[in-house]
Amino acid sequence: MAERLFYPATERNREPILSVLQEHLPPKGRILEIASGSGEHVVHFAKSYPHITWHPSDLGPDCLNSIKAWRDHYGLSNIESPLQLDTTKAENWPEFKVDALICINMVHISPWPATEGLMKKASQLLKKEGFLYLYGPYKKNGQHTAPSNVAFDQQLQATDSRFGVRDMERVVNEAEKNGLKLTQTTAMPANNFSLFFHTA
Repeated sequence: MAERLFYPATERNREPILSVLQEHLPPKGRILEIASGSGEHVVHFAKSYPHITWHPSDLGPDCLNSIKAWRDHYGLSNIESPLQLDTTKAENWPEFKVDALICINMVHISPWPATEGLMKKASQLLKKEGFLYLYGPYKKNGQHTAPSNVAFDQQLQATDSRFGVRDMERVVNEAEKNGLKLTQTTAMPANNFSLFFHTA
């Protein structure tokens, strides 16, 4: 039996994230989650929105197995088999249109080309009224928003020099280059932000 991974941060932030997503989620439709990690987010969302078909994805085999294990644990038929997806590559992306793309805690723990690939594909896959949702820590005007994020940024870059807390303005600019417009910024617990983008 595949092992279910447990991420403490997911347990803390899944309800605050769902509370802001509820303002935008359609009653039914199709949603692609990028970098689903353990799968704890997608099962939480899928239980609350049973008429939405959820498509989780991740790059790592351990995470893909964990997503399946969480789905099977709750018996959720509205979660599809997870896709092995590298956002920097054109292959493996689904070809169907989606009502939303959700990406939680990926931008700062991946090389910048991963965000570039996400923005490019989001503009192609989103339906007309669809949205892209990003969650995580960001710098604003080149400055960290909390002392704890300074230490976190240093930790990330020590792990991989290509990682790090991104400038929100750089992320927004990359979205705009691909026809997406920032429509909502919400401050979240633990010095994180929720960003919503819609097709311009």
